[in-house]
Amino acid sequence: MTAPSLSWDVVSVDKPDDLNVIVGQAHFIKTVEDLHEALVGVSAALRFGLAFCEASGPRLVRRSGNDPELVELATRNALAIGAGHCFVIFLREGFPVNVLNPIKAIPEVCGIYCATANPVQVVLAVTSLGRGIVGVVDGEPPLGAETGEDVADRRNLLRAIGYKL
Repeated sequence: MTAPSLSWDVVSVDKPDDLNVIVGQAHFIKTVEDLHEALVGVSAALRFGLAFCEASGPRLVRRSGNDPELVELATRNALAIGAGHCFVIFLREGFPVNVLNPIKAIPEVCGIYCATANPVQVVLAVTSLGRGIVGVVDGEPPLGAETGEDVADRRNLLRAIGYKL
């Protein structure tokens, strides 16, 4: 018997700077419809596109959404990542903080790797069986620790955008 081989790959998520992306993993073809229903239920203003990499059977990228441009973008990124059972969601007119709990409440969702507007790289393990997401690189490293003024700015921002009273 031949020993299994392993190599690594890194795929940069292709997205405009103003879009939020969520990358996660689920386990069933029903995922596409359940993700769509969860996102639609959050806000009528939310625009989204999603794609899910099927890991068995016809192994298609299943896709849905209410914004054709975002559906296409999610599909292209899911194909580039190419990891079984991963999903990619792009959001416009909404933020991940508003959709993460409904997404995580879907029974077939196994986990979320990231939810961000930052540049993202997906780190993949590649074996003879396929590709699997090992993790993500989300944004850039810190430049230092916040000062008292930075704390005040953070608190003011959260209140100004309505996330804290």
